[in-house]
Amino acid sequence: MVKRVTFAVPGDLDTPTGGYVYDRRIIAELRRLGFAIDVINLGEGFPRPSRETKAAAFAALERVPPGLPVIIDGLAYGVMPELAGDFCKTRPVIALVHHPLALEAGLARDEAAQLWKSERTALAGARHIIVTSAATARVLIADYDAPRDRITVAPPGSDRVARARGSSGGPIALLSVGALVPRKGHDVLVSALAKVADLDWRLTIVGPCDRDPATTARLEAQIDALGLAGRITLAGAVTPDRLAEFYTATDVFVLASRFEGYGMAFAEAASCGLPMIGTAAGAIPDTIRPGAGLLVPPDDTEALATALRRLISDPKLRERLAEAALAAADRLPTWENSAQRVAETIEAIT
Repeated sequence: MVKRVTFAVPGDLDTPTGGYVYDRRIIAELRRLGFAIDVINLGEGFPRPSRETKAAAFAALERVPPGLPVIIDGLAYGVMPELAGDFCKTRPVIALVHHPLALEAGLARDEAAQLWKSERTALAGARHIIVTSAATARVLIADYDAPRDRITVAPPGSDRVARARGSSGGPIALLSVGALVPRKGHDVLVSALAKVADLDWRLTIVGPCDRDPATTARLEAQIDALGLAGRITLAGAVTPDRLAEFYTATDVFVLASRFEGYGMAFAEAASCGLPMIGTAAGAIPDTIRPGAGLLVPPDDTEALATALRRLISDPKLRERLAEAALAAADRLPTWENSAQRVAETIEAIT
């Protein structure tokens, strides 16, 4: 008998960010495991949907037959607490939480408090919760009163790829991957790089520039003001093949996130054998294994600049971290492993 599941996502499933990559890959693997997946597009604008978008999303979900399991991406589910009522009582709902909405950087205190309240109410109605890291599970248990036995950790999978070749003798090639939003800390990275401007490096930032136009404009102005326009490239969203090319030509991966529910870009960098610099925020310390990279406090420009100087200046240190990253990557789960955990959760609640 074919097992049927509805997977509800906010907006275009092909959106080039880590959360959507996770959704796409899990859907594909579930289909390989024999599940029939109906994908619902809940509309654009989450987690700040218009009234019309939210109404349309409710209507789309109400068309799901009672009794059919529904996985709802947390970017939308967290701002739809009304689902915790009749909808969750008539359908086994699984909330997929990539990272708690209230922990997005740059939120006003009132908005963060409202998001926390909304997501807490929504999660209370879910039959089960899937998170992408143990760190996020700990946050939901401690701050959202989510029962431990209703949470499954299904981290993103990792593909086995060719080892990065690096910049081949030119300036040290730095790569940062993440949408231009406050949480990714690109502003901190640019400030830190200004402190090591005496070294020979080039940075490429890959990630959508249209998610938060104000943040993008501020970052561009910051780069110009610090005289780094010729050394930092904002590549925007790219295809998977082009992203693989960037990884291949990189010497050091660096991402100054203020919080990560997992940090898929770090796992990708490790799989390429890249030395990494990250922050001790959210799940990043769990993703960057000991010896595979340098961790600094979030929002600490001086510490980040020191880490950058060490890696840019020391090829032997880069090599040691790269070898450790490759070894750590061998222990990362595959997408099949992750989808199997999701499949077991679906079967357990139905």
